[in-house]
Amino acid sequence: MIERFLKQTEFSSYEDFIANYELIIPDKFNFGYDVIDAWAAEQPDKPALVWVNDADVEKRYSMADVKRWTDKTANMFKNLGIGKGDTVMLMLKQRPEAWFAMIGLHKLGAIVIPATFQLTAKDIIYRCKAADVKMICAVDDADILKSLAGARPDCDASLVVSILGKNIPEGCRDLRADLDAAPEDWTRPDGDQKTGGRDGMLIYFSSGTTGMPKMILHDYTYPLGHITTAKYWQHVQDGGLHLTMADSGWAKFGWGKIYGQWICGAVLVAYDTDKFTPAHLLHTIERLKLTTFCAPPTVYRFLIQEDISKYDFSSLKHAETAGEPLNPEVYEHFLEATGLPITEGFGQSETSVILANYEWFPVKPGSTGKPSPLYDIDIVDENGESCEDGIVGTIVIKNTDKKHPTGLFREYYKDPAAMERSWTNGTYSTGDTAWRDADGYFWFVGRNDDVIKCSGYRIGPFEVESALLTHPTVVECAVTAVPDPVRGQVVKATCVLTKGTIGDDKLVKELQDHVKKATAPYKYPRVVEFVDELPKTTSGKIRRMEIRNSDLAKRGQEKVDSANRKSAVQNGERGGRKEKNAG
Repeated sequence: MIERFLKQTEFSSYEDFIANYELIIPDKFNFGYDVIDAWAAEQPDKPALVWVNDADVEKRYSMADVKRWTDKTANMFKNLGIGKGDTVMLMLKQRPEAWFAMIGLHKLGAIVIPATFQLTAKDIIYRCKAADVKMICAVDDADILKSLAGARPDCDASLVVSILGKNIPEGCRDLRADLDAAPEDWTRPDGDQKTGGRDGMLIYFSSGTTGMPKMILHDYTYPLGHITTAKYWQHVQDGGLHLTMADSGWAKFGWGKIYGQWICGAVLVAYDTDKFTPAHLLHTIERLKLTTFCAPPTVYRFLIQEDISKYDFSSLKHAETAGEPLNPEVYEHFLEATGLPITEGFGQSETSVILANYEWFPVKPGSTGKPSPLYDIDIVDENGESCEDGIVGTIVIKNTDKKHPTGLFREYYKDPAAMERSWTNGTYSTGDTAWRDADGYFWFVGRNDDVIKCSGYRIGPFEVESALLTHPTVVECAVTAVPDPVRGQVVKATCVLTKGTIGDDKLVKELQDHVKKATAPYKYPRVVEFVDELPKTTSGKIRRMEIRNSDLAKRGQEKVDSANRKSAVQNGERGGRKEKNAG
């Protein structure tokens, strides 16, 4: 399959890879027809998807099964009035229907909006209005149903809500019944209804720091951009089982659980659990005999706290990570326990993998590797000039006006101001900072804005601050990141309270619970500090950098004090032993 989309599939060196990697993009390419249906026609019994839950219950699907169900979902959506260009939001966790619905919508030509099950009513209302959502498909999770019930009065009255499961609220459709009743015969639309190529296919909502989440629009060529992600970074194998730890509502799902992996013929694992348990994940890797595995650093931090030696990892050939910087000590511990290096990659919801550790050069623990052949990558200073090696600057993608890279988003949908801030004279600024060493390796530093990366999630301070400011005791606040040994970063809220309010542990808990109710629960501040005033510029803007620097200074002083105390104790012990020996 992959040979259809690449002029050359094997490369002798990284230099060969960069110079000769070239995609073949069929006219009006559509992943649903040109990949799924093609596999089903050629190898109908080819294993495609393994669904597994906490109780080790499994369901397995072949490529013929996937074709059948995606054709049925396309018919279902069409019968419910969804057409080309309409937007449909999916909150289906990791049920098999998440895959079927995405591809069915691709076949129909509608625009998919993946959404996490953690959205609150406020989040849902914002997305429905911003993207003119016509239909929502969701599982009958209690929290999702509660959020939907709270959102529907403020959404368009014509919004169709379809629920997968047994608990179907009044006024909602039964997704399973509609899907079962839908015919299996589906013909690829033609004429003005033909879909693919540069048509809009997918919208991700991404957190930002100066406003509400932006809409990131990808076209139908986007899946081809993930061949580099799947084959050359993740090393998925035709027929091998691949698991990326990601919910269907996140961009990491598109990175690791559908597009590039199925193009390469891998068998996808849907790990549908209610609560992450490191021991059960290790058990699942062993039981299913995974070939490749990708997870954020937080997952690896939890895994190495278990006794990995008890599990048979002999089937596992490659392990990868992305989403936040990987601690070198985690890398070394996992390598020692499994014999596998963790190869780090870097990219955004806006892109496929743009930096990665590839097979042709050794891994430097902590480095995000080198550029993908799809993108013309550079590190620039505040004037847009290239930085010398060792100098921190912003990661940019250049020359997009000459050739738009396959895998790079088309636009921030309905947001020309965001486009103007990020895209200048054919150069797209990622907003992330890094430095490059003399060997060409890139070393990620962080955002040059204030997005917080906690356990693989991207959290925009503006959303958390907005939630906090709805509490009657909070006058103003600033949300920043503080380092955390397990999660990478956690959310910190620095708050100024109303006069006379006492900032105690009780209020901390109250504010945390308030944020959990006002926005997605994972965004709540794990650290809360009360101050008399916030540091600001002369124009009145909050200086979050000053707060971060102060926290880092405190953290450094705590380490010094701890080291001094340890040294004093050790010196005392040594002195005591000397006195005893002398006596």
